[in-house]
Amino acid sequence: MSTAFDAGNGKITVPDILGRKTSTPSSPNQSSDRGGSDRRKIVCLTAYDYPTARLLDEAGVDVVLVGDSVGMVVLGYENTLPLTVEEMLHHTRAVRRSVRRALLVADMPYGSFHGDKDEAVRNAVRFVKEAGAEAVKVEGGERRMELIAQMVEAEIPVMGHIGLTPQSLHAFGGFRVQGKTLEAAQQLLRDARAVEAAGAFSIVLESIPRELAARITSELRIPTIGIGAGPECDGQILVLHDMIGLSLGHTPKFARRYANVDEAISHAVAAYAEDVREGRFPADEESYHLSSEVRERLLAIRRS
Repeated sequence: MSTAFDAGNGKITVPDILGRKTSTPSSPNQSSDRGGSDRRKIVCLTAYDYPTARLLDEAGVDVVLVGDSVGMVVLGYENTLPLTVEEMLHHTRAVRRSVRRALLVADMPYGSFHGDKDEAVRNAVRFVKEAGAEAVKVEGGERRMELIAQMVEAEIPVMGHIGLTPQSLHAFGGFRVQGKTLEAAQQLLRDARAVEAAGAFSIVLESIPRELAARITSELRIPTIGIGAGPECDGQILVLHDMIGLSLGHTPKFARRYANVDEAISHAVAAYAEDVREGRFPADEESYHLSSEVRERLLAIRRS
């Protein structure tokens, strides 16, 4: 299902995202020297289905991520670990059918890249070839260097992800802020440098102290995408369901709510149910009618 789009018609590409780096190691407080680049912050959101992805794309989101968070906010799993490659491919295909402008990135689910590296590359190829993803996201730092490099060698753009990596929740002892000690912060700096050195075009920083995220952002030449990592990152991402009020479980501290879609749905369903029970729905104008000729002939048949 690999799909070609006209990059000259407003389509966001991997080079476009690289060009949105807002600072460089040589000038951390100044704009990058990439000539003619767009330095605006990168706007990223998750999407898992056709209509939602279409709304995000039309609203001007730069990167649409088919995140493995779909397992928790759509499929009802307790965490992201049970999600399969086939489930992720299914949702990525649905999003691909509607996204035309944004860069489409797909999460590599747990278990799809943790074993044989050749198998991991084959799984990544499936997201590009069968589902139309333009890049994949891989969790992990130094330990993923060789894998990321192998994927990039196979011409698959990779978005890295360090900090609170949800697929490591058992190792972390739960969903906890990472990088709070000196040793942990130094390790995340090494992880970020490793992901960049391996060839990733961007990196997600999740649930780490703002000061550490700012340091990483100033050191790297690739854009950082923050989620619970402070405003200094080159871009931001949220789980859509968290920001519109559709997440049924715990909502993280960093997830600002911009709408109460849950309340709107509940009110709409309650009103519909009441109208049905009271006989107010459907009304005559919402019903179809026979022509007078057919109605009269039908009545005649009934009388005979």
